[in-house]
Amino acid sequence: MKKNIPLLGLLGLLAVGCNENSRQVSENDEAANATANADSTNLQPALQSINAEDLLAHTTTLASDAFEGRAPGTAGEDSTVAYLTRQFKALGLQPGNPDGSFVQKVPMFGYTPTPTATITANGKKIPLNFPNDYVALSKHYVPEVNIDNSDMVFVGYGIVAPEFGWDDYKGLDVKGKTIVMLVNDPPIPDPNNAQQLDTTMFGGKAMTYYGRWTYKYEIAAEKGAAAAIIIHETGPAGYPYEVISGSNSREGIDISKANKHMDRAKVEAWITEPKAREIFTALGRDFSQLKQAARQKDFKPVPLKATASFNIKNKLREVQSQNVIAKLEGSDPKLKDEYVVYTAHWDHLGKDPKLQGDQVYNGALDNATGTAALLELAEAFSKMETKPKRSILFLAVTAEEKGLLGSKYYATNPLYPLEKTVANINMDVLNAYGPTEDVVVIGYGNTTLEDVLAEEAKRQNRYIVPEETPENGSFYRSDHFEFAKQGVPALYAESGVKARNQPADYVQKWNENYTANDYHKPTDEVRDDWNLAGAVEDLQLFFRVGNRVANTEKYPEWKPGTEFKARREEMLSNTAAAK
Repeated sequence: MKKNIPLLGLLGLLAVGCNENSRQVSENDEAANATANADSTNLQPALQSINAEDLLAHTTTLASDAFEGRAPGTAGEDSTVAYLTRQFKALGLQPGNPDGSFVQKVPMFGYTPTPTATITANGKKIPLNFPNDYVALSKHYVPEVNIDNSDMVFVGYGIVAPEFGWDDYKGLDVKGKTIVMLVNDPPIPDPNNAQQLDTTMFGGKAMTYYGRWTYKYEIAAEKGAAAAIIIHETGPAGYPYEVISGSNSREGIDISKANKHMDRAKVEAWITEPKAREIFTALGRDFSQLKQAARQKDFKPVPLKATASFNIKNKLREVQSQNVIAKLEGSDPKLKDEYVVYTAHWDHLGKDPKLQGDQVYNGALDNATGTAALLELAEAFSKMETKPKRSILFLAVTAEEKGLLGSKYYATNPLYPLEKTVANINMDVLNAYGPTEDVVVIGYGNTTLEDVLAEEAKRQNRYIVPEETPENGSFYRSDHFEFAKQGVPALYAESGVKARNQPADYVQKWNENYTANDYHKPTDEVRDDWNLAGAVEDLQLFFRVGNRVANTEKYPEWKPGTEFKARREEMLSNTAAAK
């Protein structure tokens, strides 16, 4: 693992190669686009095969109690992989793994933490209740981890971003210490308008990777911290604490590594905002004032008159999980070794026997719908009399809920070269509230795939818009991000927020209700009042986008200023130089 260079800084430092042999707009592009997008007899059977009945049937099966919440490494995974394999075979698709199978094995391990924690502030012990006040885990592949009376330090947002001239550590040695951090990026006011955020710093309103909890734990490990605690705040995080406690109070999963993850901090933890305020009050510190100070570039870490002790007993097991992949071979001998990849994660949170009543996290919307969508798109492409010029891959990935692990494994161990992977189109939680006039692009402004999406959306009398809450960091929270990190242009779009023939706030209320009551809860089940007409419209749109990209000469690209552009250009430049 690279040390001392955060992801965005690393990508910024990559040499920007000039790929003279990369795909350029040819004189035939316009004709190719017109052919690929025409409402011809070739496309109509494909488009008509995408329907609400089939989508609901697949979703109902995958989200049934029989699939036990589709947790990796369980009987639920076995059922899910078998179902997806049967469906792909029935459609006549080829095995997606060159070894002749429909699966890519993903070696992982499971860890079930039983933590105890004590924080002593000014000599007073602060009671901590797991999981109501905090969650703590260790990804060290050892049965027990101990930290005794580790000095605590508040490090603001815990960010080192050279391109922004930002360093929350200011050279402080935190080896062996417990660092406490705020979630998300620092909201920096615009110097010319205090009511707006400075768009030159951390993306303004939009979250950057520095705001993600994954980055915060990564930099903590680089700095040698013994433990890293993130203070959860629902507003900046974009989801309630119950999402954290529900995901991290049971078995966790990670990719197996030869070093047994000993390069990570011993303890990675979250704590609720009320409990954090209680601790800071006991120290004579004002939490709100510390937050305000942390928004300044000259912020310096604040040593606390407090210590933290942790004991985590880990129940460990080896887990052999699987990505499921199918292939539709392209029709053009010159282009069939180039690929458009559709992704969706098949996993959810499994079953929790400690719960009273319903114990199954069915994950109907998240993401049985997206997995069903993958099958619907696979069927659509299989219905085409003339197949696309490039090959299409349908990749159902494991362990997204555990940190995008399946897509991360594929992106770092690709079955097909990433330099020949022209695009990724990702689906995660479909629309169950009906047709919309707009289409929301997560990470708006990143790739030319959005331009294709906008043109195809016009066919449906729709238009694309940016996400309303880029500060929630949704771009970094689904599987397309792992492709983006490696440089592959990726598109993640969702139904819009303006429902047809509904009140203006209809979608907002629907989403708020789902987030508060069903997201990552056993209540995420198939409902009688779902309206999948909007999901069908979205999938027909995604089909058109993928089909067009698979037939058009020019490669999709990252737009100027995007953090992944240099990585892609270097990749293509190196490929051209090797020829």
